[in-house]
Amino acid sequence: MAAKRTILLGITGSIAAYKSADLASQLKKLGHDVFCVMTKDASRFITPLTLQTLSQHPVTVDLFEAGEGDWRPSHLQLADTADLLVISPATANVLAKLAHGVADDALSTIALALRPEAKVLVAPAMNGKMWLHPATQANVKTLQSRGVEFIGPEKGLLACGYEGIGRLWNVDEIVKKIQKILG
Repeated sequence: MAAKRTILLGITGSIAAYKSADLASQLKKLGHDVFCVMTKDASRFITPLTLQTLSQHPVTVDLFEAGEGDWRPSHLQLADTADLLVISPATANVLAKLAHGVADDALSTIALALRPEAKVLVAPAMNGKMWLHPATQANVKTLQSRGVEFIGPEKGLLACGYEGIGRLWNVDEIVKKIQKILG
């Protein structure tokens, strides 16, 4: 088994947010310390309690939550200890925030405050038109130029009823990519 690492799992407001429960569970079974950070919109698709139970850690939703036994805000504690930030699913909105340095919630603030040696993996999930929009594609290129890795999205039937690109990549493959990134 690989060395235990600290993984922040960022979950955004996509219908694919329910798959983050499986991702958190698999990463925990591999022996990693998993801390979930949700946008408020993500909590409309899956509850923090589900992710807290699977990760065995409190889930951060609010930017101003107190840290566990520390004087530092929880978002800074998490940013200081992460080996990897995985954002799955990642919406077009979050990609835009990350590309432009907007830090207006816990997840985007943590991403901006990550220590330089931490890696970032993004697994997008959104409507195909949103994924293919020039603004989203420009944001992806900007993030890739900064070392952010991407997995997906894939083609298939989307939750909106359209067929096309935009589906969240297979969770098992995301786990394999995480293991590869962590070495």
